Amino acid sequence: MITLTLADMKPNLKWVYLLMILPPFFWAGNATLARFIADQIPPITLAFWRWTIALSVLIPFTWSYVSNDWPEIKKGWKTILLLGLLGIASFNVLLYTAAHTTTAINISLTQSIMPAIIVLISFLLFGDRITLRQMFAIALCAGGAGYIIIRGDMQRLKDLEFVIGDLIMLLAIILYATYTALLRKRPDIHPLSFLTATFAVGVVFLLPLYLWEIQSEPPWVVSQSVILSLIYFAFFPSILAYLCWNRGIYEIGANRAGLYINLLPLFTALLAMIFLEERFQTYHIAGIFFIFSGLLLFNLPLQRKKG
Repeated sequence: MITLTLADMKPNLKWVYLLMILPPFFWAGNATLARFIADQIPPITLAFWRWTIALSVLIPFTWSYVSNDWPEIKKGWKTILLLGLLGIASFNVLLYTAAHTTTAINISLTQSIMPAIIVLISFLLFGDRITLRQMFAIALCAGGAGYIIIRGDMQRLKDLEFVIGDLIMLLAIILYATYTALLRKRPDIHPLSFLTATFAVGVVFLLPLYLWEIQSEPPWVVSQSVILSLIYFAFFPSILAYLCWNRGIYEIGANRAGLYINLLPLFTALLAMIFLEERFQTYHIAGIFFIFSGLLLFNLPLQRKKG
């Protein structure tokens, strides 16, 4: 039984910043695993079962919260519908579709521009402004992430080939950035109620697409790697990552939280060292320096003008 949730935590900023490290850590394996099993399971089927399993795990623990919050859920159904469509259904289907035609490097590079897109959308929708210093901080983080992705070799940028999957991934990033910016409009309900409601929306939207895909695509391979990947997708990039991400945005705002996306390539590299026995290189040090310098610079308190 889940008795302690993110809603019960006091808004200690140090704790929140630590919390924001977890989503990119869990998401680091998402694109890599999706690429690894791309030939074994179609993208919509992967997304549908990921969220169906996650929802099935949640419901026994969250049903009482959903029942208590039902009046507010009904009142804010339009917002929940939109957030579920953007952040749950659309983003992941597009990412998994992109993984069929583009490389993990291209997917990572595209995700590194998400913080800038979050800032832009927050400005367009809500008039949020950032300082020149914060803009420079975003560029530092993106530069550090990109440097890790290309492994410190600028020639890799020249050798990149862009395909339809890259445009699909760009659309996915725009939709998820919009989801992140719009989280401030979420109904005032328990985090577990919100998670359950948005996951349910995602599953409902994906169901007809899933039924279409299984009729038009070859049967997917039920292998050990696919089953283990689905379990990972359901628990870590879904339930735990979304709980942490949503709470972090509630506490520190979309623009500040969005910068943590740039930790994705760093964590991907660290996982490669652990599981693929890759070596720690000088470009990792440079990338880490730029990413954390950007995070520090963005989060420095603004100086008040005297007088």
